[in-house]
Amino acid sequence: MDKPGFRAYLATRHADEELTQRSIALAERFATHAREAYGAEPQQASGEAARSFARALMTTGENTFDNLLAVARFGRFVGNHEVLIAVLEILDGHEPLGNLQEKVGHEAGARARDEVFAGVDVPPLGVSNLDRARRMRAVVERLEALVGRDGAARLIGQGLRDLPDDGFAGHKAEYEEAGGVDEYLRRKGDRFIAELKALRDAGDLYFSQPITDAVIAYVESHPEIRQGVRVGNVLYEAKIPYMADAYLHERDPRRKAYLYCHCPWARELLQTDENQVPASFCACSGAFHRRPYEVIFGRRLASHVLETVLAGDPWCRFAIVLPEDVA
Repeated sequence: MDKPGFRAYLATRHADEELTQRSIALAERFATHAREAYGAEPQQASGEAARSFARALMTTGENTFDNLLAVARFGRFVGNHEVLIAVLEILDGHEPLGNLQEKVGHEAGARARDEVFAGVDVPPLGVSNLDRARRMRAVVERLEALVGRDGAARLIGQGLRDLPDDGFAGHKAEYEEAGGVDEYLRRKGDRFIAELKALRDAGDLYFSQPITDAVIAYVESHPEIRQGVRVGNVLYEAKIPYMADAYLHERDPRRKAYLYCHCPWARELLQTDENQVPASFCACSGAFHRRPYEVIFGRRLASHVLETVLAGDPWCRFAIVLPEDVA
């Protein structure tokens, strides 16, 4: 293992000495796990090797965010995208079920919370995304039975991710520099395309997906993905597919929906014959899309789910209601 090289890489991620030492130790343990359990060097280890290592950390109580992040960073350092993606999918959006539990208790009371979450615990880091989706399905089905589909969507639409304001300070600064929504959106789209082209040229990932010429052309041809489209004070946005290149080449509708969906609490069920997570859950994604604009305008906004693959639609599309006096 190239310890000096990995140490230097961690320095670019602003890791302090304690975190650096722990990360190197975790990387060495993962490398040993990959060799002994899968007969592979870290550079060639599979995503399953990373997932099984995460399960091993669960058994010892070491499945912390920082420990798993160390494995993801090691995967990136050695150029193993399979390992990187596998761990990112474990870490991505780990908080929604716990936040939903708190919101149900706050909005509907302890008795309702206990009814909705009976027998469903918030899972630890490292459980499979299929397990996470099954838990979320049970909870949202019960929530809909208790407060109705619209009531569930309203509660979930408050947002289930931890998204502090300071994470969107750059968006606010860019909006103020642009001087208005339309120019902000134009520049936002240009930045997005430039970012995708740079990642394509470097052979790097956009979060967890590779970028190709076909992906860039697809984004360019869909302005609601590229930057959003404003009609009056309503902004229409759609998601880029989670694995866009594979999505563009897929013909099977079920597999296509799976490749489109971003949500680790829903997507794995799209590959099964089981019931899906109810589409009211996608109000969480609507809240995610509107969050930058809430910081930009300094107020709570409304969002609506227009289409979602969980409801059988071809993509996920949202309407964000901007202030009426928006320029």
